Amino acid sequence: MNGEELTEQETALYDRQIRVWGVDAQRRLSKSHILVSGLTGTVVEFCKNIVLAGVGSLTLNDDRPVTTELLSANFLIPPDESVYREKPLAELCCDSLKDFNPMVRVSVQKGDLSSFDVHFFDKFDAVVVSSCSLNTKKSVNEKCRKSSKRVAFYSVDCRDSCGELFVDLQDYTYSKKKIDEMTECRLQFPSFEEAIAVPWRSLPGRLSKLYFAMRVIERFEELEGRKPGQTSAADLPNVLNLRKELCESLSESQMPDALIERLLAGTREFPPVCAIVGGILGQEVIKAICGKGDPIKNFFFFDAMDGKGIIEDIAKRNNEAEQFQIGCLEGCLEVD
Repeated sequence: MNGEELTEQETALYDRQIRVWGVDAQRRLSKSHILVSGLTGTVVEFCKNIVLAGVGSLTLNDDRPVTTELLSANFLIPPDESVYREKPLAELCCDSLKDFNPMVRVSVQKGDLSSFDVHFFDKFDAVVVSSCSLNTKKSVNEKCRKSSKRVAFYSVDCRDSCGELFVDLQDYTYSKKKIDEMTECRLQFPSFEEAIAVPWRSLPGRLSKLYFAMRVIERFEELEGRKPGQTSAADLPNVLNLRKELCESLSESQMPDALIERLLAGTREFPPVCAIVGGILGQEVIKAICGKGDPIKNFFFFDAMDGKGIIEDIAKRNNEAEQFQIGCLEGCLEVD
């Protein structure tokens, strides 16, 4: 951050937030720059939250046209077909987000996310990707790590009534309140590629079932050349065969057929899940920018079927994954 102070207008507008997390945190937010690619229902919920919180700028990347599936969960798309028929998704969402907070600079970056070089990501403090291929996740995460400064990386995906969030803050130092004093903490995060490369047989049996199911479907889409979400219940036999090839060491109870079928068949996002996972994502990005509070390390899963949020710490250097089950309330969680 460049150390600039808040303007009088910013101080007045964000007065209530400043009372919650302090002037320095709000200053950091107001000078931060966020890139978002893949405007799913979960991501637009996140965008709305951070625009209202008062980030400095938000850049949107999504050249897709509007589809029926996108309309079901993206509340930023105008209802009038004559308005959205000729515009790409990012431009439509940009116009709507500007109305939430005129003090935040919202812009559009056209082009394929995977084609941007390392220097492109230097100007951002956090990068959020969704609805992209496995290779794109790995590539963008690696470019964020090669940047001249620390660029936080987040990957988020929701399928039917389930959601997954991955966080990479690299070498991260933050402050945490213990009793009456602030202490400094430090965490080392693995990249997405490093995390998913951890052998499954070394992971504890109590690990979230969603982790394994999401990896198998992700791998299936990669092998078949499918875009994320381009699956259906008809793919179930092939996905189950792939599951058997990838994870002979796992029992069926760790990756039930019913869970995989639900994730394959649910081609549309479930708005309540989008609100919850998008709320968690917004909270995590704000904490990372402000440097306050324990971050999620490094996976978060939510399943509306049981209403639980689960944090899993998966890294090569540590075969023991920590798991905390936490109740969800009004789409927002505080993890301690």
